[in-house]
Amino acid sequence: MIQRARVFARVLDLLERFPVVGIVGARQVGKTTLARQLAAGGFDTVTMFDLEDPRDLARLTDPTLVLQDLRGLVVIDEIQRMPELFPVLRVMADRAGRPARFLILGSASPHLLRQSSESLAGRISYLELGGFSPEEVGIDHLRDLWIRGGFPRSFLARSDRHSFEWRLEFIRTFLERDLPQLGISIPAATIRRLWTMLAHSHGQILNVSSFARSFGVADTTVRRYIDVLTSTFVVRQLQPWHENLRKRQVKSPKVYLADTGLLHGLLNLSGLEDVESHPQSGASWEGFAAEIVRTMLGARRDECFFWATHAGAEIDLVVVRGRSKLGFEFKRTVAPSLTRSMHIALEDLGLDSIDVVHAGDETFPLAERIRAVPLSRVLDDLVPLT
Repeated sequence: MIQRARVFARVLDLLERFPVVGIVGARQVGKTTLARQLAAGGFDTVTMFDLEDPRDLARLTDPTLVLQDLRGLVVIDEIQRMPELFPVLRVMADRAGRPARFLILGSASPHLLRQSSESLAGRISYLELGGFSPEEVGIDHLRDLWIRGGFPRSFLARSDRHSFEWRLEFIRTFLERDLPQLGISIPAATIRRLWTMLAHSHGQILNVSSFARSFGVADTTVRRYIDVLTSTFVVRQLQPWHENLRKRQVKSPKVYLADTGLLHGLLNLSGLEDVESHPQSGASWEGFAAEIVRTMLGARRDECFFWATHAGAEIDLVVVRGRSKLGFEFKRTVAPSLTRSMHIALEDLGLDSIDVVHAGDETFPLAERIRAVPLSRVLDDLVPLT
């Protein structure tokens, strides 16, 4: 079993400081496994509820009566199946002495689970769990991580074919079962078509009007569909960064599929040769590299942006925390070069530095405050944010 040491330590830290901790992330990304690892070490008493199990749903028919006497760690899996628990958890969290800590697991974002933010404000801390990272699987497995994605069962499959088949089945069950369980009644065929169109637009500026014309619906309808996919952690929207400049700056987000394995599944690319020969190969690698950099920096999603002007200047990733402002470019080449856009971004945005993440093997300077860093060395050459 692959140990997720950094995430494990982070959750333990949050449990010491908050009465309720939420681990959210896509289905099958490893939330339940992580919770079981936490339960196995460090807690004298552990009680687990799986809300996909009818027996546990029946046990929680009167949740206050069941939860009020529990001690130690209480884990509630698939919390989105029973959002009416959030007001009860608020009462449990406010008890003197905090006799129990609650770890809730969910496959939908807090934004989608509105009752959580309304009921547990100031009492809960959320942690988004993504797929495996190079730190967890080893830098030697970058190729498999890119092609198969970070879902544990996909990454650990016996072969690329088995991995591909698992991802196709995940896509089908996500559309036909998981979304309806969240109360989302959009037809599976409609969402699959949109999801596939987004795969072909991976890494590009989101053009909602173009999608709306293809579906023959209003822009607001397409936005709602995309927000559903974003809130269930299978699509990501990277927001634009703005400076007070006399330049027309792009205001629409970029759209990415959250996992390259799912991206390749939707594009029907089963192995390395298929991926490398596809027009989306470069965009796939660049999105993969950007997510690794974000994870290694320890940056939250609301600290990450891109920047572009209508004149053509751009930077792929801008990470902002406090007074620090870091820029990143991603180039699937072994010989990255300096571009005019980098100089413009460095000056206009006041970046501390720009790292050009590439597919080669060496780290070397390109200009003052600009260097080339191979993706295979980001674990060693990037300094986490403080």
